[in-house]
Amino acid sequence: MPDLFESANKLFVEKKFHDAITLYDRILLEDPDNIEALNNKGYALSKTKNYSEALACYEKALLIKADDKTVLINKISALRKTKRYDEALRYCEYILKLFPHDNITLYHKERILYSLGRYSESIDCCNKILKSYPRNEEVLLDKASCLARINADDAMSVLEECISTNPKLRYKIRNSSAFAEISSDERFLKIISE
Repeated sequence: MPDLFESANKLFVEKKFHDAITLYDRILLEDPDNIEALNNKGYALSKTKNYSEALACYEKALLIKADDKTVLINKISALRKTKRYDEALRYCEYILKLFPHDNITLYHKERILYSLGRYSESIDCCNKILKSYPRNEEVLLDKASCLARINADDAMSVLEECISTNPKLRYKIRNSSAFAEISSDERFLKIISE
């Protein structure tokens, strides 16, 4: 069975998600309580946007081991993608009580809070992540997106930092609806010009 698991994981890495799911199913026929196979199958299902089946895999895995952090984080991701923000946020809070500096959970939490319009709280999560990874371009961009809703000058300062981290972000920033309200500002236009 280890070879089968390695083959399934290899297919996943090669983005052959349906083939990987088939192999995870074979593993689960022999060992229906295999948490790793349930989690990986759920993750592969998420990659195919089959979130309801992915969530079913995560729920089954959590019945076996309720505090499995990897499964919980993957469940948060699927819940977030299905806009079940309140439920996803509860799982974030649960993990962060146990692991207050878990950056993956903080990342999901800041994205959820942004979606809920809770920009200041989202910025707090970004700041916690940035303490560990000060040049994380995605988190800097998320922080700037939140700030664009609160304080244009602060947003632009963070956008300048984003561009210094990765100049290729100009295109993404230019086309992001998060910056619609400041898109005609002279400083903004200077930041995104090449």
